[in-house]
Amino acid sequence: MTERKEQNNMDSNINVQNQSVMPNPYQGSVTRNMNTTEGPTPEQKASMRTRFSILAPLSAIYALFYAFCLYKNTAGITYPFFAIGSLLFFCLCMKMLGISVKKDSTFAVISVILLGISTCLTNDWRIVFFNKLGLILLLLYLLIHQFCQDTKWDLGKYLGSMVASCFGAIGKVAQPFKDGNEYRQEKESFGKGMYVVLGLCIGIPLVMVVLFLLMSADLVFESIIDNLLKDTNLGDFFKVGLLVIAVFFFVYGLMVWFLEKNISDEMKNKRTGEPILAITVTSVLTLVYLLFCGIQIFSLFLGNMELPSGYTYAEYARRGYFELLAVIILNCILVLVGLKRFRESFILKAILTAMSCCTYIMIASSALRMIMYINMYHLTFLRILVLWSLAVLTLLLTGVIIQIYNEHFKLFKYCMTVVTVFYLTLSFAHPDYWIAKYN
Repeated sequence: MTERKEQNNMDSNINVQNQSVMPNPYQGSVTRNMNTTEGPTPEQKASMRTRFSILAPLSAIYALFYAFCLYKNTAGITYPFFAIGSLLFFCLCMKMLGISVKKDSTFAVISVILLGISTCLTNDWRIVFFNKLGLILLLLYLLIHQFCQDTKWDLGKYLGSMVASCFGAIGKVAQPFKDGNEYRQEKESFGKGMYVVLGLCIGIPLVMVVLFLLMSADLVFESIIDNLLKDTNLGDFFKVGLLVIAVFFFVYGLMVWFLEKNISDEMKNKRTGEPILAITVTSVLTLVYLLFCGIQIFSLFLGNMELPSGYTYAEYARRGYFELLAVIILNCILVLVGLKRFRESFILKAILTAMSCCTYIMIASSALRMIMYINMYHLTFLRILVLWSLAVLTLLLTGVIIQIYNEHFKLFKYCMTVVTVFYLTLSFAHPDYWIAKYN
């Protein structure tokens, strides 16, 4: 019996030692995942090689196309071609990577093309600026919509994803080198054509820098180079080269950012706040708004649009508009926060609706002040933009009210459609013509 017990004890000790020596597979996997110094998996390496072989040449072609269309020609006849070419570039990348293009993006695609056409039909720098901003936002939306399951996203999720995409693309600036290294290791070496391209990309900037230094160092050398290149501006070559390189790295990084699924499709339920808090805050504000709106109705709307004593039209309109615009935007933000952060409450919905109705009166007050101002001092682009923005805010506020009673209402797409349609109308209307005709 004693020998049997000793044998059992020895067996148990051996088992304990074996368990302590043999690794736990689950623990090992966690350790490997936490170890950031470890290289990518074979599947990730294959993905890196595949996307480099597709994205590198396409991104290089697009960067050259970008420079051809827009260098010192930011609002010319080539801008519509740039807009169409950008759409084709992203579609071709997705098709070659095996990603199906969603068919419900027709509105955004047509809007991008129209913004490109509008840009070459005007010389107004303000319209050109807003056209470019709108084109960038629509292209980002198209990419997000293609790569993400966004059916349940809200306004904040879209806006946050757009900002994250821009910074994510910048953060992937070194990705072409990593992918190219994996591609080279698989192929053992690049093809001769790729080596020529790499040599030009490295050699041309170096030649420009060396030429600049040598020309600064010796006047005779500078005169000889000037005679050889008297019809050529080296500065333009240098700027074009930098532009091509910057666009290449940005669009490559942008596509990799989306391919790696850095944006989560999940929409977390954040409606956990106590509604009494929101009811208290909004009810106090709504009482103030009701008092303000009552004064507006009796003094401005029913008072034959007479100015308060001591005010000029300019002072009354300017003070009224910008302060009211700030309150209008604040009200829209408060309503959206109340809907997304606090638990559902009938009382809260009623108060938010009352606040929105007061906001309508504020918008009408702002518009009336501006009309009085225009009647006295005529039209300018800024005054047209003011009336346009008030009309847009009216429709956007309508969408917010719908969101109060319909949680599944797609507020972002509604807002995008309203702003895009109204802005395209403004950009094609040639505001300067109507300003001159009115005045």
